[in-house]
Amino acid sequence: MPPVKPMLAKSVARIPPGMQYEAKWDGFRAVVFRDGPEVEIGSRGTKSLTRYFPELVEALRERLPERCVVDGEIVIARGGRLEFDALSERIHPAESRVRLLAERTPASFVAFDLLALFDESLLDVSLSDRRALLTRALEGVSAPVHLAPATLDREVAERWFEEFEGAGLDGVIAKPLDLRYRQNERLMYKIKHERTADCVVAGFRFHKSGPVVGSLLLGLYDDGGTLQHVGVCAAFAMKRRAELMAELEPLRMESVAGHPWAAWTEEAAHEGARLPGAVSRWTGKKDLSWVPLRPERVCEVAYDHMENGARFRHTAQFRAWRLDRDPGSCTYAQLEEPAGYDLTEVLGSPPA
Repeated sequence: MPPVKPMLAKSVARIPPGMQYEAKWDGFRAVVFRDGPEVEIGSRGTKSLTRYFPELVEALRERLPERCVVDGEIVIARGGRLEFDALSERIHPAESRVRLLAERTPASFVAFDLLALFDESLLDVSLSDRRALLTRALEGVSAPVHLAPATLDREVAERWFEEFEGAGLDGVIAKPLDLRYRQNERLMYKIKHERTADCVVAGFRFHKSGPVVGSLLLGLYDDGGTLQHVGVCAAFAMKRRAELMAELEPLRMESVAGHPWAAWTEEAAHEGARLPGAVSRWTGKKDLSWVPLRPERVCEVAYDHMENGARFRHTAQFRAWRLDRDPGSCTYAQLEEPAGYDLTEVLGSPPA
């Protein structure tokens, strides 16, 4: 019975040997419960996603075993690759909007683990046996429900890591074969793509604990010479947060006047540019204020994914100051784009 918190993965630098390997999907983690005509979709945080994906509810009712609990990922594909932005748009309070988007950008469900089947809980069954049961349960399943490709061959996993990124996937997940399913524990391993970029530091936000740096606001110049906000870097040790305050003090501006992002408080300004502080259903009532800095300092950050080629999907990681770099040279041109790969080739891969 819901709620169930999904099992999680810890980051590692390389693909470990002797495990089951799967692609890391870039979507909404979801645990699906089916009991006859009843279908419930729970999020990673155990909130219900059912009302946001009516087209999936019907498909899951038709394609899953009559009574089961399945762990997987909700994704949306357009043009042969995953589109996380389109997925985020589905979380909307208006039912009419949800129904419209269900027709325009229908979602798919990629199943990769089986937690219960009929009257049997599989939480204490090994991964290899759960995978065998899942493969049989979803034999011949059709879109928009898919069985996630899996392999025991590390070389195949290495190839997937390189190729599948072009279809919008995040990397590779490695799972020990004897692994039992443990809710909310990081017992699997994720290997994600990491790239670096030199970004302009144009502001910062205070940490919730007090007057130290919480996050740095990052920018890149577009082809027209406009500094666009591309994300933040954070996750500093507390001592480092205090040091950053001292390092950035000479760059602090008395007000936002004259700053490239001076119009950030004007709602209309966000339509034509990427500025910090954009309000969305994700930010809610969160304090989005920030301290402006003269855009004269450059830092190198690590990132895993660009969203629509415009911003970092996740929080970037600070690597080093680049005092040798001219801020004006920090443009989008430095960012790598993975070679294209058709998502249908991923979902069409036969199970191992």
